[in-house]
Amino acid sequence: MIGNEVTELVMRARIGDRAAYGELVERFQPTVYAVALARLRNPAEAQELAQEVFLHGMKKLPQLRDVQCFAGWLKQIAVRMAINRLTRRGPLHKVEPEALEHAEAAGVGPLDSLVKAEQAAELYRGLERLKPVDKATLVAFYLHGRSLKQMSREFETPVGTIKRRLHVARNRLKTALEKAAGKRTRRDRELACV
Repeated sequence: MIGNEVTELVMRARIGDRAAYGELVERFQPTVYAVALARLRNPAEAQELAQEVFLHGMKKLPQLRDVQCFAGWLKQIAVRMAINRLTRRGPLHKVEPEALEHAEAAGVGPLDSLVKAEQAAELYRGLERLKPVDKATLVAFYLHGRSLKQMSREFETPVGTIKRRLHVARNRLKTALEKAAGKRTRRDRELACV
């Protein structure tokens, strides 16, 4: 791809030549898609984002100061839009846990339900063993689906601190669950010996 050729296409696209912009889209589509896929790790979302990037680029093209920087400028738009999509994307389905307890999926038997109920009960017991701040952090993020920014406002704490709290709280919950599993295993062995 010759730089002068791209520069000429960008200059034509800036004055409204849609065919020139279409050719730029064709040339840079693989690059923009690759940037989006690297960030989003989902081919369908990456394809959708690539289209949004080119639409946004078309609208903002008059703001491009140096037409020779088009490729880098377009990549930066793709990176920013991918990051925005990742940070703004909340949980896919926000449903209260009680609603899910009574819903049965196809093929789920009584044993599966019993195992899930035991695992959920164990998780909630593990949460009860944590310090209040650890429990509140995990519940807000994982059960209530709060974003880091929402939690930052709610806890009146910087986002970096929220991230650290989540990391520490997950590790403490893991340790609490492992200790409980160890105690349960010892108790089961003792009962088997009786």
